Amino acid sequence: MAVIEIKVPSIAESVTEVTLSQWLKADGDMVAIDEPICEFESDKATLELPAEVAGKLTHVATEGSDLKIGDIIARIDTSAAVAAPAKTESKPAEPAKVAEPTPAAQSANYATGTPSPAAAKIMAESGVENIEGTGRDGRITKDDAVKAAQVQAVAPAAPPVPAAKTEAPKTEAKPTATPSVQMPIEAFSRNMRREKMSRMRQTIAKRLVSAKNNTAMLTTFNEVDMTAVMALREKYQDKFVKKYGVKLGFMSIFGKACAKVLMEMPDVNAMIDGTDTIYHDFVDISMAISTPNGLVVPPIKNVESLNFAQFELNLKALAEKARNGKLSLEEMQGGTFTITNGGVFGSLMSTP
Repeated sequence: MAVIEIKVPSIAESVTEVTLSQWLKADGDMVAIDEPICEFESDKATLELPAEVAGKLTHVATEGSDLKIGDIIARIDTSAAVAAPAKTESKPAEPAKVAEPTPAAQSANYATGTPSPAAAKIMAESGVENIEGTGRDGRITKDDAVKAAQVQAVAPAAPPVPAAKTEAPKTEAKPTATPSVQMPIEAFSRNMRREKMSRMRQTIAKRLVSAKNNTAMLTTFNEVDMTAVMALREKYQDKFVKKYGVKLGFMSIFGKACAKVLMEMPDVNAMIDGTDTIYHDFVDISMAISTPNGLVVPPIKNVESLNFAQFELNLKALAEKARNGKLSLEEMQGGTFTITNGGVFGSLMSTP
């Protein structure tokens, strides 16, 4: 019997530990070569581990365990094989009909049913719930919320059910003690729960504290007249979408504006390394993207040389990879300037 040990591979020079976030194949399953068997979570990204050989999988490590590079996580028995069925003469059977997945099942993901900030506000004010989103990936748009609120507003209210009339027996009234207004402590929840933070969230917390302790921080706010930007998007939006397949968003406009200024002010585009200052003759703008696992900030490179469409296409590709956990370590590295957009969560201002 040939049994191959599957170990935690070397991921990157700076990564020494990972967390086994989930098994993709059950203990005892047959796996094919290069078939993903589990997911690792490092402090930078989530990675799939493919099977080195084909055979029967046996788990060694458990989900949620922290592992070092080189630790054994599983074993694969390469001698195990599924016996081929004996050949017999028989009439060809009709192929089984496989039910086609519904569109909702095909496109359902973490974003399905999530309202936009504007939609969430309308839903809260009107009290509507369980709206089927028509936006991208099943998101609930503002129009969805408005229509649902209108339907609820015109729906006839159910007539009140009259209470049954019962005549209470006449008794002599007795003075009663004044009831106490103090609620028993058992009436309120005192439950607590403890959950292990993901490795990425642990790293984010450490980096935020480190940045605050090791850098001179300044927050400043400025107002900008966006009239021309709004007119530009309104005038060219339809043509832009038709030509490039993506919308002309604010981020590409902000990104190009920042890149232009950063090329004119190299000190802002520089970094400090010990007693030296490293200047960049390019602008790599990192874009903060919220994912179920935490905030990631992959850079769009050479923004100074991109046009609006190239910026938007790069941003779309990075955002999709980030939310699906497919960003590589190379795509997470670098960046000379960062843009984050707290407005998508309803913030007026933010100091990340």
